[in-house]
Amino acid sequence: MKADIVTIFPDFFRGPLDHGITRRACEMGLAEIEVHDLRQFTHDRHRTVDDRPFGGGEGMVLKPEPIFECLATLQLAAREVRVNDRVAGRAKQSVILLSAQGERFTQQIAAELAALDRMVLICGRYEGVDERVAEFLADRELSIGDYVLSGGELAAAVVIEAVTRLLPGAVGNAASTRQESFTAHGKAGEVTENDGPDSTCGSGGLLDYPHYTRPAEFRGLPVPEVLINGNHREIRRWRRERALEKTLRNRPDLLNGVPLSDEDEEILARIKAGQE
Repeated sequence: MKADIVTIFPDFFRGPLDHGITRRACEMGLAEIEVHDLRQFTHDRHRTVDDRPFGGGEGMVLKPEPIFECLATLQLAAREVRVNDRVAGRAKQSVILLSAQGERFTQQIAAELAALDRMVLICGRYEGVDERVAEFLADRELSIGDYVLSGGELAAAVVIEAVTRLLPGAVGNAASTRQESFTAHGKAGEVTENDGPDSTCGSGGLLDYPHYTRPAEFRGLPVPEVLINGNHREIRRWRRERALEKTLRNRPDLLNGVPLSDEDEEILARIKAGQE
């Protein structure tokens, strides 16, 4: 996977890209990340990348010319082709504008991006970006949350981290990425007689279950007995119950978008009854 980052602060990425899974993925050849300085695509002596918006208003807006010129050097497929490919489920490239006005970035979108051959992240700045970039250049507009940042650099680092760790081989134990919060893949909480010795379970789109490690008792706080009794089926059931409980408490909105088994519904009913 190739990732291109378009920014007016290229030095910002010397930190986020030089550590952890992102760095390892690049060293392993799983990912290639290139940062492009937008000011290199200006033609005035002040290297101007912004201007005041037509119609008035506070602040400055990123100009379209440097962004269009920068992407012209990347030899990408036309925007119409990229949009059609995404609709048809065969997308290989994507140009993404990071903006507070964009679609909320989710684990599902991270998985979609991880399947691409190439993505380009355009980091907005100031009061925004000339709308012609969103309309005629980017095929996707993403936001990492319902709040405003000074620019898209932090958002780009978040997207890179979330996507890179989903690349096959980037994480040592690939199964761990299927058991994390927000990862949806069917009725992950269903427990059957054929579950075998594996006591882990996928989140199925819920928040992750609680984790404990040694010592078994710390400052009078014991690890739940079920986790050390060796009964994998009971451990799976306990973890699913705790994941449902935590999701109901912290992110009840997630329950509307995940498949729940009859047993899940019974667990939630008991939890809700205990809260009354």
